[in-house]
Amino acid sequence: MTEQQPTATAPVADAPPMPEAPPAPAIPPVNPESPESPESPESPVTPVKKDRRVLRAVLRWTATVVVFAAVGASTAYGITRMERTDVPGLATEADGRWAYPAITKPPLPSGSPGPFAEENVAALHHADLRKLLLPAPAGARTDKADKALSGRNGWLATKDFLAVYESAEDRDALAQVLKDHALRHVAARGWTTPDGTHTRIYLLQFESAQVADVLQQDYFTSYDSPEHALRGAAEVHTDEEFPAEAGVTDVRNYAYAEAKPYGAEQVRQAYLVSGDVVGLVVQSRKGGAAAIPFQQTVVLQSQLLG
Repeated sequence: MTEQQPTATAPVADAPPMPEAPPAPAIPPVNPESPESPESPESPVTPVKKDRRVLRAVLRWTATVVVFAAVGASTAYGITRMERTDVPGLATEADGRWAYPAITKPPLPSGSPGPFAEENVAALHHADLRKLLLPAPAGARTDKADKALSGRNGWLATKDFLAVYESAEDRDALAQVLKDHALRHVAARGWTTPDGTHTRIYLLQFESAQVADVLQQDYFTSYDSPEHALRGAAEVHTDEEFPAEAGVTDVRNYAYAEAKPYGAEQVRQAYLVSGDVVGLVVQSRKGGAAAIPFQQTVVLQSQLLG
């Protein structure tokens, strides 16, 4: 029968005192399913060296991650600070667009609704019509004729607007039409860019959107060509290069281009209808008026009116 050792809490009388046992070595907890369980004769008794190896590996990986993170952050910062054409793989060739200044709509008079607000039944533009004209792009110049488009106090006389049309008969007929439909104002602006493209923009304001709609449908545009030819543009047809998706909400555009063979210059033109305003954008250039700046000009002017 095996002799039972007395416990430290219940010593046996007259027995010599037992020497105090040294503390057992601390053994870290292990997964019982691990093959390296301390109960296995093949597992190491003291895992101190293994723990140090793991620690060194973790430190190495941490340092590597920090280095890559720093490199990535500096690269991202560099790209955000570069121009698009400076980034390899992102450079694009110039498509011919002009460098217009920032386009902002003028403020409305206090208490006045926007042209397409629900309470604005007549769809009136209450902002100053002269401030709704598209500004000239960078590098453009204005000649004597362009400066004359500012008229008196920024308002162009009706006869000076009508001078854009070729036929004297058309000018007389339109003069009567504009009088009968109570034309309120004409604001205009013009410029010439370094490539020789001459741009003129006219905005005509009437008493209501209903009046502007009638004028567009009956007197200014038709299916394939405008009702009245501009100077130097006898054969004009729908501009097939003008993208349909370039339209602006609440603004209708009717774009036309002079067909070949044209004379010394090609003329592109577009009528815009936005509420109580009818606009006319004209671009001409010797040898051919480029499509891209024409589209850009029409869209930006439309955005100001929309």
